Amino acid sequence: MLAERLAAHLDDGTGRIRPELVAFHDRVLVMARPRVGILWLSKPHVPPILHALARGTVPLTHDGLSTLSPLRSIVHVRDLLIASSVLPPLDRHLVLFEQWLTGWLGQLSDPDQAQILKHYARWHVLRQLRTAAEAGPVGHYRDQGARHRLRTTEAFLDHLARQGVDLASCRQADLDRWFAGARNFRKQSLRPFLTWAIRAQQMPRLTLPPIREQPPTPISLSQRIDLLRRIQSGDGMDGAERLIAMLILLYAQPLNRITRLTIDDVTRDEQGQMLIRLGDPPAPVPPPFDAIMDSYLTARPNLTTATNPDSTWLFPGRRAGQPLHPTSVRRRLTTLGIPNLPGRSRALREVLLHAPPAVVAGALGYSAGKAETIAAEAGATWKHYAPGDHTRTRTPRTGH
Repeated sequence: MLAERLAAHLDDGTGRIRPELVAFHDRVLVMARPRVGILWLSKPHVPPILHALARGTVPLTHDGLSTLSPLRSIVHVRDLLIASSVLPPLDRHLVLFEQWLTGWLGQLSDPDQAQILKHYARWHVLRQLRTAAEAGPVGHYRDQGARHRLRTTEAFLDHLARQGVDLASCRQADLDRWFAGARNFRKQSLRPFLTWAIRAQQMPRLTLPPIREQPPTPISLSQRIDLLRRIQSGDGMDGAERLIAMLILLYAQPLNRITRLTIDDVTRDEQGQMLIRLGDPPAPVPPPFDAIMDSYLTARPNLTTATNPDSTWLFPGRRAGQPLHPTSVRRRLTTLGIPNLPGRSRALREVLLHAPPAVVAGALGYSAGKAETIAAEAGATWKHYAPGDHTRTRTPRTGH
């Protein structure tokens, strides 16, 4: 049934599947659970998209896809087309941001604000994302962070307008007033715009108020031990949840880094010790957590549909070629009562109490400066050790 329905949707008008879409057809057809494919084709938005591509109503390109809707269905089809090598790879989060940006700029009503925001968005925010995409995936957090910076900037300009002030006539008192009432994450989001606006001579050269960092309060050591015992027992957690929690509470890994790990990052040395590549050198995985990793690797989820049958992601997602989404992971951790940032903060402090910051920074993928700062806050004494070989070389004297 799946084969018949899919072939009909991909018919190019001659009674055959459009040749360029054969690889796409084959990928969907070989999924381990055909019922999932049938349900997908039954959704009202999917057949029109496939018909448009098969009949050539829109070009079989990324730009052609972007003219269709709804966005959620287009994203899924695009991922499948890329995974099938029908379309060339591209940074999906950069494309999502560009599509969002077009709609967001279109809803701006104040012409003066719109001119400033369009200039800032296209020549600063978007340019930064495109530069980042050349070095590696933009990722969810960069995409969402860019959107938040633009929304915060719009809110700041609205605030000035309510005071009867525009950006060009903004005074130090106006800026200080906004900063006094804003939360830290909004202050951080606005700062790049203010720096850009001053350099671009869009506003006076004002002094940007300082922002005091408020690091997360770490969980207690006993809480960390209790959570690690819970991971070991697997109480109320599936394999992916156990492993993700382990990577947070043992290795202080952020979610965006966890979701980008691949099965190739898990190796064994000559002695059979399991290692995981989080930095350089790879970090050892001690028992009993190596058994948790082994068990998970033999039964990774989301490999039975057309999306990720041959995925190398350690945590394959439901979209073709994509890992689990950090937001969905964060929600699962919250439901399980596993604190993400406070747990990671405690884990990093405990590791820094047992190894020099430079070693920890390399193995866990942190910057040396950040590791040094947190080590000092945690009370680590590595920097007070005298350099050189501390091995006793002389035999102590004995009494006569």
